[in-house]
Amino acid sequence: MMSTTPSSSPGATRWTLVPLPGAAAFAPHAAAWDALQARVTPLPFLESAFLAPLLDVFGSGKERLALRGDPRAPSAAAIVTPVGKGQWATFQPSQLPLGAWLSAAGEPLEPLAQGLLRALPLPALALGLTQIDSLFHPRAADDARWFGQAYIDTAWVELSGDFDTYWEARGKNLRQNLRKQAKKLETAGTATRLECLTAPEDVATALTHYGRLEASGWKGQEGTAIAPGHPQYEFYRAMLEGFARKGRARIYQYWFDDAVVAMDLCIESGGKIVILKTAYDEAHKAVSPSTLMRQLQFHQLFEAAAAGGPLRRIEFYGKVMEWHTRWTENARPVYHATLFRWAWLPALKRLLKGNDKTEPAPSPDAGLTRPQADIQGASQ
Repeated sequence: MMSTTPSSSPGATRWTLVPLPGAAAFAPHAAAWDALQARVTPLPFLESAFLAPLLDVFGSGKERLALRGDPRAPSAAAIVTPVGKGQWATFQPSQLPLGAWLSAAGEPLEPLAQGLLRALPLPALALGLTQIDSLFHPRAADDARWFGQAYIDTAWVELSGDFDTYWEARGKNLRQNLRKQAKKLETAGTATRLECLTAPEDVATALTHYGRLEASGWKGQEGTAIAPGHPQYEFYRAMLEGFARKGRARIYQYWFDDAVVAMDLCIESGGKIVILKTAYDEAHKAVSPSTLMRQLQFHQLFEAAAAGGPLRRIEFYGKVMEWHTRWTENARPVYHATLFRWAWLPALKRLLKGNDKTEPAPSPDAGLTRPQADIQGASQ
């Protein structure tokens, strides 16, 4: 059942709210969502093909689809969920690199958030927009009701020029280290190869390999490694098979002889390939298998781009780590923003927490609690 709530300001556009008790309720609106997504934020993980299995596996059933304007052709859209008493936020499982929000690049977010906050069921006191990419929405100045909060910097690589020029611009240590590792493997008689899987029927077996790699590290110790029957496995299998049917999934596997020792799970659209997750076999950490894999992977991507292929950018969408900086100098902020219904609410929140001697008072831009993204699993 849809509900439509008008904004109180003159000429404001209405938001339509659609309950999402499951992924099936999202399906009738998927085409409208995807048409807007392709126009304003061409990133594969904001497509319905990613969000529907995410809702199916990780949704609470309390989510709402919010559509601004004509529901058949919305001018903005979001999936929001209650996150606390009087608080809502964009749908943000750890597998999703950015919050489930769509609006035109550069369009101010605060007015859109104000209209949506007024449309949400009472008592809606605050709305959090999580993990906003500054590439599309530069962070605006704070005001009495709107507060930004730094989250991470994310890195990317432009697929421009030839690979040799790109590679020569990498640090001397990286290039020398990979030459040494390759020599070690050659001396040991280890045969290496890079494989790129793109077919739906390859996904299940590939995820079994991936789960084994994750289990060799800390995720295995914590019981969070991908494995059949685990919710993460169910999500990644459904999502990757769906993208593979569209010809837009790539699962890179790097082999030592007859064993997979490193993997990347990737999806693509809009001229961008996104590396969602990375894993490698801890038993081979000394020879940097994921770094060796990435050298060949990037070489192939640069060559394809130079030959006129559609991909023009590699996106990491994870917190910039030291290993990212070996591959690129490019980084930009990802941030959160919180809108309060009334200006006195953040002041009251700070006052109440300031009077609580068990924890320090928050900084002025402290908003809603945020999840930590579970992407880019490797440290190499």
